[in-house]
Amino acid sequence: MTELLRIINVPAGVSTRELRSLVPRAHDSLDKARSSVAPVVEDVRDRGRVAVLEATSRFDGVTVEQIRVPREDLARACDELDSSVRAALEKSIARLRQVSAHDVPQGSTTEFDGSFVSTRWTPVDRVGLYVPGGRAVYPSTVVMNAVPAQVAGVESLALASPPGPSGLPHPVVMATAELLGVEEVWAMGGAQAIAAFAYGFDDGEVCEPVDVITGPGNAYVAGAKSQVRSFVGVDSIAGPTEIIVCADAQAKPELVAADLISQAEHDPLAASVLVTASADLVTRVQDELDRQLETAKHRERICEAFAGPQSGILLVESRSDMVRVANVYAGEHVEVMVEDPHEFARELRHGGTIFIGDYSPVALGDYCSGSNHVLPTSGTATHASPLGVHSFMKSSQIVSYTRDGLLDVADHIETLADAENLPAHGYAVHLRRES
Repeated sequence: MTELLRIINVPAGVSTRELRSLVPRAHDSLDKARSSVAPVVEDVRDRGRVAVLEATSRFDGVTVEQIRVPREDLARACDELDSSVRAALEKSIARLRQVSAHDVPQGSTTEFDGSFVSTRWTPVDRVGLYVPGGRAVYPSTVVMNAVPAQVAGVESLALASPPGPSGLPHPVVMATAELLGVEEVWAMGGAQAIAAFAYGFDDGEVCEPVDVITGPGNAYVAGAKSQVRSFVGVDSIAGPTEIIVCADAQAKPELVAADLISQAEHDPLAASVLVTASADLVTRVQDELDRQLETAKHRERICEAFAGPQSGILLVESRSDMVRVANVYAGEHVEVMVEDPHEFARELRHGGTIFIGDYSPVALGDYCSGSNHVLPTSGTATHASPLGVHSFMKSSQIVSYTRDGLLDVADHIETLADAENLPAHGYAVHLRRES
């Protein structure tokens, strides 16, 4: 057996603190990235469009005169889009739109004898959608960002993606934007794109600042998001992509191996993790990894990801230990390939998206399941949620009390105001009591 993934033995009964130290994790490089991008973010804030142009030349190796993509280029890219790719995108859009429509939060009203408190949900005004470039092309990310924003009712959408040698984003990315009716597309990437969305510019071209920035990216994009998140909303400060497969002795090793490989294909920093109580399955999965890698297009990248500290096999003693490990890991993608998978999944409290059974691979969620593939990473699924309609909305509370309604609680308000040494609060109610 070739040990492509290191094996970590997890004793039964270890504390949560110890378990957190055992599960594979990437080394956090965000602090370094944050300090690296800080001058870029500040430069764009201070000098606007000129700083974006200079950063594009320096980091992307492309000199552009116009950052905003002309509408005719978007239309041309859509016209030239391969028909099978278009059909696949349209299916992805339709399914995500259907799921998103069911996720729109509903308001509520509570009555207290003629007085009312209501919660009202409204969309943000403007959103900046970031679509990365690099090793792969991500039209699916255009879909995952734009569709829930549109369903939420956001009126102004802007999309940024790094320019290629032509000075434009990838044609399929542009075509997908056109397909979705996103007319404002910018050929800019990295920290400079995040800063431009946060602060805007109006020197030569006009990019209005946004209220929320969403979309995945590398460590520098994440670092830039962390720089501006006190100024605008961001979906998350995402780390490298990850999968944890929960599998028992009956799992098919070829499927487990294929899904671990598919995740490692993204990036050398991608995390591929298996948790199981079956030593026999470990052997069979390692053999299957070796076999499938013989023909893998991105073998070198995959092997690098497998060899990193973020990947490995956690060998536990029982099914309940598998559940515990999965909850502590809180993975971006959690696959369940066990006997009675739905019962197992009910015990999972933390996971960006949970994929149940042999026919629900992560690749399905990446493209056509109707779920969103922009998900919490690095264990943040313990408290964070997938990108969705709620990411582009916020709630307001509306209070409408009658005089009798206020008098009903006036004594309590004045008592609490006195207890907190805020007498003016009590007086504001007292005046109304006496009027």
